[in-house]
Parts: sequence; structure tokens; C-alpha cells
Amino acid sequence: MGSQTNNLESNKRTVKQFWEAFSESRFEDAMDLLDENATWWIAGATDISGTYSKQQFGELVAGIAEGAPNGIRVTPKEITAEDDRVAMEAESYGEMSSGKVYNNHYHLQHVVRDGKLLAVREYLDTQHVQDVFGPDA
Repeated sequence: MGSQTNNLESNKRTVKQFWEAFSESRFEDAMDLLDENATWWIAGATDISGTYSKQQFGELVAGIAEGAPNGIRVTPKEITAEDDRVAMEAESYGEMSSGKVYNNHYHLQHVVRDGKLLAVREYLDTQHVQDVFGPDA
């Protein structure tokens, strides 16, 4: 049982390290925590919804970062781990160069294997995404 508890804590730590690096705009460090075969899925039918490979997700993050000169901070609220999964409720905040504020709420499901994120499923307010990042933004 101790080994399983240690593994759950290690998986939670990996998730926290990823979001800490992301929130500090240390994207290279964040991307290093993604497995080479990682996938990232974003809910909905927004301009950024869909499934991304690690490389594609890195490109998406870089594009979003260009519009948020001070970065986007993602603050974990609740984190629960079971088996190889880490569920996290979170809130983001970022001031965009367009003058808009990106302040979204999420539920993220992370699959962690060998200290790396293998898959992430991101559920969020899709209307807010379109309002801030859509073509009319």
C-alpha cells in the first residue's frame, strides 16, 4: 500500500510541476514533462478544440503565449489521484494583449506514466475560449 501511495503522490507532483512551469511561462520545462507520445484533448467545438500531439500542443501553447505577454496562470483548486490518473479542478487568469482577460475554469484529467504526462483531457468553458481567442477576439 505504501508503494501505491508514493506513486499517487508522485503522479500528483508531476501534474503540479507541469502547471507550475506553464504558469511561469517556462514552456520548455512544462513540455519536458509530457511523454513523447502524449496527447492533449480540448473539449468542445472552439477554434482550439480537438486532439493534439505533443508537438502540436507545444505550437498551440506558443501561439497563445504570444497573446498573453504576462502569461496565463493556472491555479489548481482540487487534485485527486487514483491508479495512473490525476484529476484536477483549476482556474486560469491571464491578461491578453487584446485587452481581454482570460479567466477560465477547468476540470483536467491527466494520465501519468513513468513521471510524464501521457494524456490530458481538458474540459473548460468553451464560450469563454471563443470570446477571448476566437476570430472576432
